[in-house]
Amino acid sequence: GFPSQIEDETIIKYIKGKYDVSSTLGREKVSTMSGICGILCNAFLCIMKFVIGTLTGSVSITADAFNNLSDAGSNVVTIAGAKLANKPVDKEHPFGHGRIEYISALIVSFIILLMGFELGKSSVQKIIKPEEVNFSVVSVVVLVLAISVKLWMAYFNNKLYKLTDNINLKAVCQDSLNDCIATGATIISLLVSHFTGFHHIDGIVGLLVAFAIVFSGV
Repeated sequence: GFPSQIEDETIIKYIKGKYDVSSTLGREKVSTMSGICGILCNAFLCIMKFVIGTLTGSVSITADAFNNLSDAGSNVVTIAGAKLANKPVDKEHPFGHGRIEYISALIVSFIILLMGFELGKSSVQKIIKPEEVNFSVVSVVVLVLAISVKLWMAYFNNKLYKLTDNINLKAVCQDSLNDCIATGATIISLLVSHFTGFHHIDGIVGLLVAFAIVFSGV
C-alpha cells in the first residue's frame, strides 16, 4: 500500500544517506546496526517469554524464549562477521575477508538447526508426558506482541539485505520469520489446550515448529 511505500523509501533514504552501502565499511556499519537492534529486541522477548512460560508451564513458550536467546547470539555473530569481513587485504587474504560473511551466515544457520533439534527433543518429552498448561489472556496478548516485534525485525532486515546484499541479514530475516511461525503455533496450542483439554497439543505443536525450524536452517 501507499503508506508502506513511503516507509520503505524513508528507511532506504536514511541508510543510503548515512552509509555508503557499496563499500565494505558501509556494509559493516549496516550489519552492526542490524545486530545491535536484534540483540536488544531478542533479549527483551527472551525475558518476557521465559517469565510467561514459567508461569503457564508451557514447554513451547519456554522453548520459544530460549530460541530468542539463540537469536541474540546470532546477532552477535552477525556483528562479529561484519567486523572481520571489513579487515583490509593482507598476505594470506589478497582478495580481502569478504567470505567471512558467508561463514558467519553458516554459523547462524547452525544455531537455527541446534535450536530446532532441542525444541524437538523437549516437545517429544511433552507428548509422552503431557501436562496441563495454565491459560491466561495476558499470555496470548504478550505473544501477539512478540509476533509483531519479530515481523518488524524481519521487514527491517529484509530491507537492509536488499540494500547491502549481505547474506547474514537474509539469514537473520528468515530466523525472525521462523520465530513468528513458532510463536503463532504456541498461541494456537494454548487456545486448543484450554478450550478442549487436549494437553498433548503443546508437545505436538512444538514438534511441528521444530521441523519447520530445522527445514529453514538447512
